[in-house]
Amino acid sequence: MIVEHLDLLMFAAVCFVLLSGYPVAFALAGTAIAFALIGYYFDIFYLSDLLFLPQRIFGTMSNETLVAVPLFVFMGVMLEKSKVAEDLLETMGALFGSLRGGLGISVVIVGALLAASTGIVGATVVTMGLLSLPTMLRRNYKPEIAAGTIAASGTLGQIIPPSIVLILLGDVLSSEYQNIQFQVSNYSPLSVGDLFAGALIPGLMLVGLYIAYLIGVAIFQPDSMPAIPAEDRESNMGALMARVFRVLIPPVVLIVAVLGSIITGVATATEAAAVGAIGATLLAGFRLRRQRKDHAGAALLTGALPIAGAGFAMVGLFLLAANFDLRITRDEISPADQQAINIALGLCGIIAWGTLAALWRVWRSKVLTESARETTKITSMVFLILIGAAVFSLVFRGLGGDETVEAMLTAMPGGVGGALVAVMVTMFLLGFFLDFIEITFVVVPIVAPILLVMGVDPIWLGVMMAINLQTSFLTPPFGFALFYLRGVAPPEVTTGAIYRGAIPFVFLQILGLTLVATLPWLATHLPYALR
Repeated sequence: MIVEHLDLLMFAAVCFVLLSGYPVAFALAGTAIAFALIGYYFDIFYLSDLLFLPQRIFGTMSNETLVAVPLFVFMGVMLEKSKVAEDLLETMGALFGSLRGGLGISVVIVGALLAASTGIVGATVVTMGLLSLPTMLRRNYKPEIAAGTIAASGTLGQIIPPSIVLILLGDVLSSEYQNIQFQVSNYSPLSVGDLFAGALIPGLMLVGLYIAYLIGVAIFQPDSMPAIPAEDRESNMGALMARVFRVLIPPVVLIVAVLGSIITGVATATEAAAVGAIGATLLAGFRLRRQRKDHAGAALLTGALPIAGAGFAMVGLFLLAANFDLRITRDEISPADQQAINIALGLCGIIAWGTLAALWRVWRSKVLTESARETTKITSMVFLILIGAAVFSLVFRGLGGDETVEAMLTAMPGGVGGALVAVMVTMFLLGFFLDFIEITFVVVPIVAPILLVMGVDPIWLGVMMAINLQTSFLTPPFGFALFYLRGVAPPEVTTGAIYRGAIPFVFLQILGLTLVATLPWLATHLPYALR
């Protein structure tokens, strides 16, 4: 009987090893190899199946979609290290500070902006916890409200594109969906851009729910979210508006350019990620002041003017790409397209000049070194886990795990709905103990094919999984976002206060998940309308 359920024992064993704190990638691969040998001993697994592993790893190496991961990570880390996020928080706090609850609303808005520019939950929660929590407490915000707002806003990076979760989910789901489409001879492609478009409306809906809740608290419990005193506010409204324009507009333009190019089909996710990385470098270089006074020639080469010019050139290049065919390898090019190509080449030169100036600034301030090091660490972790998950998946399927999971899901009462609920509950519980990377690479490839065969829409399924994981990361007592915040919160903010503050936002998450579940068009309308 034990031999017959070796696949389930393998899944239980890897969960136990992961909970013990052993490195994830080695836990996945080591457990898989151990059970492969056990299966070989009992003559239910063929070691020759492991020969497919190099081919899988090579497929990962040649996957252009996954190149977007280090680029988006670099984009987020660069904005964090260069203090662009800090400027956003301070400016939005000054803008909304005159309202009761205005500081909390500004945290949610900045959390959404950081989510759309970083996609990394841990970095967003830690950054906002360090910058916003002391300010909110100093302004007499109730600790529960302050902690819950920051933790919930930090998790928006799970669902608002370009999220690393959505990139990895999109890659896994597109592979599984493609295999199923080939089997039924009805190929319909699924891209990461489709998942980005599908997550946009639900993500903004969650932002709206958060803000509505904070407004409600400010109305019915005004003492828990007081306004900033008049003497501490910006007295010069013109100066404040100029500051808002200077600090807020550039990141918003960058986000719109990155997401707009993906959603409208002008660029793939990987190409847009490259735009985001360059744009973040330009923003960082524009913000950083020169550490020493340069002579006029050096200022012309590395000053703010070429960096700002590169930013405007990127916007111009995006508009050209959206309205003209800029391919130069065609046999026939119309005069209008040729003129657009010439202009685009000139804009590329301006972008190169500005990028070099920005790189000089961020390198001299050591921001570039720190960002490159952090990007390398995060990217190495992601891809090492991916390789370990590939070994695990190969052995699990070789032991008959696919058939076992399919039998369990198809036997669920309620048909497709029952199977979907079972998968969501399982992923929610696993989210207490496993990071989204492990869940995406280990669990999703096992359950997604069965649900897709049952007729579940892949875009809707991906968005549901992303919101589900986001809810899990926020739910006490095991939510990862709560642990991140606990690590940077001052001693006067107790763990109990963080948990109590997060609970209302968990209910808002569940409400959002329920709305997407009952109204699938919230996730599917935009991507299918753009096809």
